[in-house]
Amino acid sequence: MSRDRYVDFLRAWAIVLVVLGHWLITALLHGPDGELTAPELLARVPWTQWLTLLFQIMPLFFLAGGHAAGGSWVRTRSAGGTAAGWVGRRAVRLLLPTALYSGLVLLAVAVCAAVGADPGTLALVGWAMAMQFWFLPVYLLLSALTPVLHAAHRRWGLAVPVAMAAFALIADALVFTVHAPYVGLLNHVLVWGVAYQLGFCWRDGLLTEHRPLLPAMMAVGGALAYAALVAVGPFPVSLILVTGQTPSNTDPPSAAMLSWAVAQVGACLLAAPALRRVLEHERVWRVVRRMGGVSMTLYLWHMLPVLVAAAAFYLTGLAPEPALGSADWWALRAPWLLVLGVVLSVAVSALRPWEGNLIKWYERARPDTGPYRVWLLWPGLASGALALTRFATRGFAYDGRFPALPALGLAAGTALVLLHRRPADDSTEHRENAEDAEDALEEAA
Repeated sequence: MSRDRYVDFLRAWAIVLVVLGHWLITALLHGPDGELTAPELLARVPWTQWLTLLFQIMPLFFLAGGHAAGGSWVRTRSAGGTAAGWVGRRAVRLLLPTALYSGLVLLAVAVCAAVGADPGTLALVGWAMAMQFWFLPVYLLLSALTPVLHAAHRRWGLAVPVAMAAFALIADALVFTVHAPYVGLLNHVLVWGVAYQLGFCWRDGLLTEHRPLLPAMMAVGGALAYAALVAVGPFPVSLILVTGQTPSNTDPPSAAMLSWAVAQVGACLLAAPALRRVLEHERVWRVVRRMGGVSMTLYLWHMLPVLVAAAAFYLTGLAPEPALGSADWWALRAPWLLVLGVVLSVAVSALRPWEGNLIKWYERARPDTGPYRVWLLWPGLASGALALTRFATRGFAYDGRFPALPALGLAAGTALVLLHRRPADDSTEHRENAEDAEDALEEAA
């Protein structure tokens, strides 16, 4: 099957919108005693919660990820590959850049804590540098489950995402009726898993071929369901977590989030023919391809420019500070985004070669030849996912302290995943699949 440029576009577009959305709603204030605070725009200016309908684009990333993962797993199976080898490749390409990022941030946290940095400021910075981590353990888990999920897809097709959606609605109902919050945690896999599973269906033509009305039905039906759940039901407008807002549409993903995800998938399928024609232009495709190649770096490091701008312009008092949400404040968003974009471009140019060389070094030291040490891979995935979840919920410096246990968990999990392959000297045969390795790298990105 030829490469679908539209799938690559969706992944790159999702990451770019996430970065822009985080930057747009980030506000900084320099207090009279020198402290730096970050007032929550969505809570202080409630109408801005409607903007999250545009910037909560991650359902499309999971959709595109499912599409790409389905194709890659089919090729691996056809070539005689194993689930452990396939899952391991994705895990390595997700965990290595994440471990590099986390290690550098944790080193900075340790140094700041040792020299007596203000705990409140350190906790705020640690939260900002980990706010994007919610996505990583979910995607890592869905990647690990891909062989099972795809087997279910081959047998039952569209019935699988429909069943997952039904179970997600039941879990959501239990959260409200019997106050079972831990049941709602299942929706992190079920709701985002619906979009991921729909990616399998899309790739195999189950959403478009012989069903020309289905995308429109999904787009309209999902949007109407979301509107009803917000207008009549208990759910808020915001598709991003707002402090103090109960219930939330993202923690865990709610029925409203599920409805909006279905609507986004339908709209995406309707837009596909026109956007595919645009992507046939080589200049457009080169930009998309280049953006896709650095998307993991963009995603991990996009809050670093905020810290640089805070130190350069807010701690020094150089930045004007109009009232939050005022016309002047919005006018200053343009130069704010421009400064952050320039800083991130410099950071990506410096960091991307390190990430790429790290993966290349690992591939040379431990070639993907099998057999694999499965007894190392699965505990490593579990340890890494738990550590990433802890960082996502509490940041890198909860209460201004160094997070020793999660840091150890991420280090141990990454090490176990890396060690699941045998060293190059132990391998008797070196099988290379350049196309699959490239797909794996871009999917992780």
